[in-house]
Formats: sequence, structure tokens, C-alpha cells
Amino acid sequence: MKKNKTTEKALSQYSMIDVGRKRPTRRYAVATGTIYLGRKSFAGLKEKTLPKGDALPMAEIAGVMAAKNTANVLPMCHPLPLEQVVLSSRFDNKSRSLQVFAEVLAFAKTGVEMEALNAVQAALLTVWDLAKGTDADLEIGGVRLLAKTGGKTGVWVHPEGVPEWVKSRLPPEAPLKGKTAAVMVMSDRASAKIYRDETGPVIEDMLAEAGAEVCCRALVPDDPHTIAEKIKSICAERRPRLLIAAGGTGPGPRDSTPEVLAEVCERMLDGLGEFLRAQSLYYTDTAWLSRMTAGMCGATLVVAFPGSPKAVRECWDMIAPFIGDAIDKIEKQGHRTAGRKGIK
Repeated sequence: MKKNKTTEKALSQYSMIDVGRKRPTRRYAVATGTIYLGRKSFAGLKEKTLPKGDALPMAEIAGVMAAKNTANVLPMCHPLPLEQVVLSSRFDNKSRSLQVFAEVLAFAKTGVEMEALNAVQAALLTVWDLAKGTDADLEIGGVRLLAKTGGKTGVWVHPEGVPEWVKSRLPPEAPLKGKTAAVMVMSDRASAKIYRDETGPVIEDMLAEAGAEVCCRALVPDDPHTIAEKIKSICAERRPRLLIAAGGTGPGPRDSTPEVLAEVCERMLDGLGEFLRAQSLYYTDTAWLSRMTAGMCGATLVVAFPGSPKAVRECWDMIAPFIGDAIDKIEKQGHRTAGRKGIK
């Protein structure tokens, strides 16, 4: 059967984004919009005397329903398992307006900003519907996204600013502010200058962006003794709160970073490696071959990443949301003043 190229082209113009290889993360979005009312309708809304009833509770319910049904209204939106939808509002007597806010939360592979915007629109239209019998001169405006978090883009905030209560909902911009960090890369070829090390600068930039003070960066070959001595030296002399060690975590005969960490660390934190492998499965089916791990070398949290810049970025995105809190909890366990028996 002869194919119709025109028809094929028309059918391929639109498609949902493939999120199969994206990693689920905590997604949050808050949107807002305002409805401007007439004198009578504004008074009726505040006093709960509009002909059709109290508009605010109905608007909140409509907003929740709209958020949950966004994928049924917008063709290219993915159906998402929403964990929370919260509608709130505030009156402005001077402009006789009601500003509505919608917050949406989900653990998903894609963002929830459209759900938040849809919730705002539905809430505002519900107020309109209940107020139109009192005043016809109504107007909706200022519908916009205020902030969103999650995924590779991290935290986005509207350039015109957001209310303080919205800021309080967002992750800290610099989770490692006031903390020192070190970078160490294990690579035979990079240390021999066969090619330039690209992984170290990537890690250093990510740590600096998170607010950390990067105290040193080292490049060593895949030699167990050299790796061990360098880790002990950095932890003893520089005393960083965090050391990212990249490379030597594969199944190859020269990959020895996990064995070295088991030797120099007082105690291992194997759960972090398990977490990284499980999350990396969203990017590659061979994630289980990686031997990423972590441990405490004195008061320093040492985390072993793979050696490629791409894998480093992916792994950092996994731990960045909680690494600052993790370091603080480790300090509360007494590690900041603990003895250095693991370093000889």
C-alpha cells in the first residue's frame, strides 16, 4: 500500500515528550492569578452573600479538580499522580480583587506547573461564575507561574520576585554554604596527560554553585596506594566536610576506589551507593555494574562517583537536594570533633 507522505507529516507534528529515561524527583509549582470584581460582587464575595453561594470554598474545590484533570484538558500533558494540591487566596480592598494561589506537589518525571496554572484558572472562573449575576464588569489577569522546583532545571523563580511565603517553600539556593569540599579524580590517562581532565572542573563548578568552598582538587592515577594516601592526606590536612572522588568505580581490573575507601574509612555508608545505583537505572540499564559507594574518613564524608562528566552531573543531581542536610546530620553525630583514628 502506497503511503501518503502528506498525511504522515501531519500526524507527526505533535507528540508527548518521552520521559521514560527521566528520573522521578520531587516536583513543586506555585501559580497565581487575580480576578477584579465590581463593588457589589466584591462585597458579596467577602460577606459570602453572592446569589449562588459562598464562592471561595467552591473555587478551591474547582482548583483541586482542575489540577487533577489537567492531562484531560491539555493534550500534551502527562497524567501525573499528584500528592497535594492547595488553593489559597487574599483580598485586596483597594483594587476590589481576589488573588488566588495554587500549589501543586508530585513525585514525578515531569513538572507540575501546568497543573498549578490550570488550578488557578479554574478557581478564578468559578469565582466569576458565582459573581457574574451581581456584576458583569469582571476581569481576570496576572495569571503566571511564580516558582517551580525539581528535575534538571532545579529551582526557578519568577524574575519579578515572589512573596516571602513562597520563598520559604523552596529549597535553599546554596545548600553547601559555609561548608568546605574537595575534589579528587582517579584516572590513569588524565594523570599521564594523555587527555585533559574534564571531570574535576565539572565537580568543582557544581560544588561552588551549591555554595561550597572548594579547598582543593587532586588528580591521581588508578593506583590503590596513591589513591589511599591522597584521600588520607586531603582529609587530615584540609579537613573538608565533603570529598567527591570520581573514577575507579567500574568493574575493570584497574578500578579500585571502593576497595580503597573500605580501607581508609572508619565506617562505610553503603546505602548512598545503593541509592545512586537505583536512581542511575533511569539513565542506563547497566547502572548495576557501577560500584559507587561512600564512607566517613574522619569527619569527612567521601562519596565515590563514576569518572565521566555526564555521570558526575547525573549523580550530583541525585544527591544535591539532601547532601547539605546529610552533612549537618553527620556533624550532629559528633564527627566534626571526632578523633582521626581512621587516618594514619
